Amino acid sequence: MVVSVRSWVANEGGKHFVLMLWVGANTWLFMKTFLIYYTGPQYHYVYKMLGLGLCISRASAAVLNMNCSVVLLPMCRSLITFVRGTHMVSSRKTRRLLDKSKTFHVTCGVAIFIFSVMHVSAHLVNVMNFSVNYSDDFPALNLARYKGEDPRLIILTTIPGLTGVLLVLILFLMFTSSSYCVRVSNYEIFWYTHNLFIVFYIILMMHMVGGALKYQSNIETHPPGCLRANHSSTERQGEEEHRRCIDEARFQPHYPQTWLWVSGPLCLYCAERFYRYIRSSDPVTIVTAIRHTCNVIELRMLKKNFKAHPGQYIVLNCPGVSSFENHPFTLTTCPTENKETFGIHLRVVGDWTDRFTELLLPEPGLDLEILPTAQHRRFPQLYVDGPFGSPSEEVFNYDVSLCVAGGIGVTPFACVLHALLDGWTGFRLRRLYFVWVCREIQAFHWFAELLCALHKKLWHENRPDYLNVQLYVSQAGSRQGMLEEQYLPLTSRLLVGRPRWKVLFDEIGKTNKNKRVGVFCCGPKGISRTLHGLCNSASYPGTTFEFNKESFS
Repeated sequence: MVVSVRSWVANEGGKHFVLMLWVGANTWLFMKTFLIYYTGPQYHYVYKMLGLGLCISRASAAVLNMNCSVVLLPMCRSLITFVRGTHMVSSRKTRRLLDKSKTFHVTCGVAIFIFSVMHVSAHLVNVMNFSVNYSDDFPALNLARYKGEDPRLIILTTIPGLTGVLLVLILFLMFTSSSYCVRVSNYEIFWYTHNLFIVFYIILMMHMVGGALKYQSNIETHPPGCLRANHSSTERQGEEEHRRCIDEARFQPHYPQTWLWVSGPLCLYCAERFYRYIRSSDPVTIVTAIRHTCNVIELRMLKKNFKAHPGQYIVLNCPGVSSFENHPFTLTTCPTENKETFGIHLRVVGDWTDRFTELLLPEPGLDLEILPTAQHRRFPQLYVDGPFGSPSEEVFNYDVSLCVAGGIGVTPFACVLHALLDGWTGFRLRRLYFVWVCREIQAFHWFAELLCALHKKLWHENRPDYLNVQLYVSQAGSRQGMLEEQYLPLTSRLLVGRPRWKVLFDEIGKTNKNKRVGVFCCGPKGISRTLHGLCNSASYPGTTFEFNKESFS
């Protein structure tokens, strides 16, 4: 697949520019700190004792300070939502960059892990050198208590050593539990271990308190390498070019600087979490809970002064399931002037959704497997945090948009369709392509009534071409499930197999020349990779496809 420079710049240019700035800042900070400890006269004696381990450990520590600071900023969800929704960010490119906040968070996390390995390795060498190269001339410079002291004893009996061990253990747990396989198989492990970051930052700010590494504070009166009064005459004859020492070398530890890096972002993050806690403490009323086919639950809720835009998502907390776990769900319906309720659709997958469903609805009978049934009962206590911004908000900001959903990934686009049905105005969108791929034909029942109602509305408004719907059932089987009378408008749009993405893009490219088409995807990685590659291809002269991937931060 040939890559178009123009399309590549539209889709990848901004994030690669930010990545280059970030890599440049890390490189500059690493090299600057390395050279300071390598050539700085105040580190002459400690460098002679420790060698390159000193330079590498301090340079990697400087990079760690910076990344431990900025890694928190992408997790300030409310702040990012506020910024991207204000007139301060009028550029679509800037908003799309803000939507990559989770990717930047992950990138900083990987950098923290890599430089932590480098930092720990360098300090292990330093500890060995402290033991082997014990200095009798400068006792204050030593971390070891005597020459040949066991390095393990040095680590376990000093504040930097003990806190370093704890930091390594916490970071290892956080990093390994963040892997895709752990998050998918057991989200609870990821959630609980990732929240150890508070403990991590507290210990991190204590890490430098011990003052393991010291610098010379009187290089004016004691130039590094000068002749001391206790040098022998032979030594003096061989070193006549050196200046005589006016004073003995004095050493002192650096003032801890880690807190200067992390305290600001940490306070900002904590302030946001406090704001979110206050906001989410408002009561939420569950209006209805409906069980749909394919193990999907629809939840309609009501909350005072709750406002949201299509494409945004909320975070749910159910104390009856877990007081500490919070799970994100895309809004499928937003409040309007005539309807204050909002709703989500969630698929019952995993322990949390299983327990949550048990509290919401009783065990279903056989009749509930066929048709959606509303259950009216006493619902569990529920807290809602949000709404938060997402890439799907941009659907209305293009002249032409292509929304591609895989299975339950249809939820952000269902909210877009509801907005069109409810008569939302003041947006730019003039044509919408909607492609929905499901494994089972019964899954289309989730929003079949919505699609039919919107089709009827556009037909009466003489705008039948405004919405182009394509439904695909990927598993070969009967199509009879959609041939019910109320769903007849969808039968002609239902196909068996997988979409021919190249053909679809060619069609959109030919009919929308010299336009920017927004491509939005929420579904499996295979579909996402294919669409991303097509958006960067050079097959559509005059048309630029901008790729947007739905991803909760």
